[in-house]
Amino acid sequence: MTATLTHSPRMPVPGRQYGLDWLRIGVFILLIFYHTGMFFNTEGWHAKSLNANDAMEPFMWLSSPWRLPLLFLISGVAMRFLSDKLGSGKFALDRLWRLFPVILFGMYVVVPPQSYSELRIAGIIEPGYWDFFRQYAGEWAGPWELHTPTWNHLWYVVYLFVYSLLLAPVFPLLRKLADSKMMQAAGQASSRGWLGTLALISLPLLPFLLVRFTLFEHFPTSHDLTEDWANHANSFSMVLIGYFMARNEGVWRGVDRALPVVGALTAVLLAYLFWAYTHIEIALGEPALLWFARLARIVFMWSIILTLLGAARRWLNLDGPVRRYLTAAVFPWYILHQTIIVIVGFAIRDAGYGVWTEFAIITAATVSGCLLGFEVLRHIPVLRLVMGMKALAPAIAPAPTVQTGPTLQKL
Repeated sequence: MTATLTHSPRMPVPGRQYGLDWLRIGVFILLIFYHTGMFFNTEGWHAKSLNANDAMEPFMWLSSPWRLPLLFLISGVAMRFLSDKLGSGKFALDRLWRLFPVILFGMYVVVPPQSYSELRIAGIIEPGYWDFFRQYAGEWAGPWELHTPTWNHLWYVVYLFVYSLLLAPVFPLLRKLADSKMMQAAGQASSRGWLGTLALISLPLLPFLLVRFTLFEHFPTSHDLTEDWANHANSFSMVLIGYFMARNEGVWRGVDRALPVVGALTAVLLAYLFWAYTHIEIALGEPALLWFARLARIVFMWSIILTLLGAARRWLNLDGPVRRYLTAAVFPWYILHQTIIVIVGFAIRDAGYGVWTEFAIITAATVSGCLLGFEVLRHIPVLRLVMGMKALAPAIAPAPTVQTGPTLQKL
C-alpha cells in the first residue's frame, strides 16, 4: 500500500510522499498497542485480563475516530497510483493475488486461536484445539453462538479487497473525473486564502455527518461485511477521498497551508473530547453536550487526519533503510499481532500476575513474536504470499563490464 507515484503526461505529479508510508507504519503500530489495551479495558473482547480497568479507555477512544479512516484514505491514494500503472484488469488481479490469500490464511490459520481462546474463557468448549478446529473449519456458523469461521481484526483487509474489486471497473471514469478541470480548480481553490482552508476542513465532513445521523443509528459497526453499512459508507468515502486527493497538487498544497489551523483545531477538540470521555455521565445527562460531542468527534476525525497528513509532508518525507524495512514488515505484523495478544493473554490471565506484569509480558511477547514471525516468514515464498508480501525477487545476473547501448536502470 505504499503510495508509489507514476508519471502521466496529462497531469502534474507531486513528488513521492514517503510521509504517507510513515503514517501507515505508525497507524499499524498504534493498532497493535490499541489491541493490547483491549485485553485490559472494560469493553468486551476475545480475552480479558482479570485486572481489567478503565484507566486507558479515554486515550483509546481518542484514537478510534481516525486510525482506520486514515488507513483507508492512504489505501485510496495507493489505489490511484497502482491502478494508473496497471490498468483496471491487472489492478483487480493484483489485489486478488495480494489480498485474497491473506484473508483465507487469516481466517483458517491466524484467527482460529483467537476464537478458541474466547470460547475457552467463556467455558463453552473443553480443552483440545484440534477438536475445536474441526468444528471451526467444518461448519459454517459453528455449533456455538460465536460466528465461525471469522476474520476478526482482519476485517480491514476484507473490506479493502472488496472495495478494490468494486472500484476496478470504474477506474477510467474515476480517473477522468479526478483529473478534470473542475476537480483541479477545486484543489487549487483549497490552497488559497481562509475560504479555501475552510472548504478543505468542512466539505469532506458532509458524507460523514450524513452517515452519523442516518445509517449509524440503524447499522452500528459490526465488521461482518453484509450488515455493516454505516462503516462501509465511512470507509468507502475515505478510500474515494484518498483516490481523488492522490494526484491533485492543489489539495496537497492546501493540506500544507492548513496545517497550523487544523493543528490548533485538533488540539481544542482533543481537549474537549478528553473531558467528555472522562466525564461521560455529565455528557450523557445533557442532550446538548451529547450531540455536541458527537459532532466534535466527526470534526476531530477529519481535522486530525489533515493534521497528520500535513505534519508527515513537512517532517516525515524521508526515505532510508528503516522506512523500507518497516514498510515491508508492518503489514505482516498487523496480521500476526492480535493472535499473539489473545493467546498470551489467555495463557497468563489466571496466573495471578499484577496488571503491569501482564502488560509487560504481553507487550514483550507481541513485539518479539511479530519481529521473529516476519523475519522467518519473509524468507519462505509461500508464506510471503499469505502475509501480503511481494514475491521474492529473482536473482539478477551481474551486468557486463562493457556496454555498447544505453544503460538500463534497475527498477
